[in-house]
Amino acid sequence: MKYSESLKKNRDFQLVYRNGTSFANRYLVMYVRKNQLNINRIGISVSKKVGNSVVRHHLTRLIRESYRLNEEKFSCGYDLVVIVRMNGKNQGFHSIESALLHLGKLHKILRSEENEKNIDQND
Repeated sequence: MKYSESLKKNRDFQLVYRNGTSFANRYLVMYVRKNQLNINRIGISVSKKVGNSVVRHHLTRLIRESYRLNEEKFSCGYDLVVIVRMNGKNQGFHSIESALLHLGKLHKILRSEENEKNIDQND
């Protein structure tokens, strides 16, 4: 992940939960909070209620990979916490990826296509 780091500390997760905004869809819940950094920090949470450790780790990898592949579409300067819902348990990569992008649109942290063209031309 070029533009991002992981959220690791419980304190950071709690700040996002308390002070961030949240949107949800069928498979995921996303909390977003602005940070003072020029990068995004992403945290992924999968409850034990969703499944055993193999299932939870698999879902974590799906979310991390779908974020990594679409990372340039997200605006920088945010802390993101993604929580997997029970319905997300049996979903494949494409369902998780589209759910993640849908939540990015709801939070208005996805860059528009015009902005992407301008960024590509400047590089």
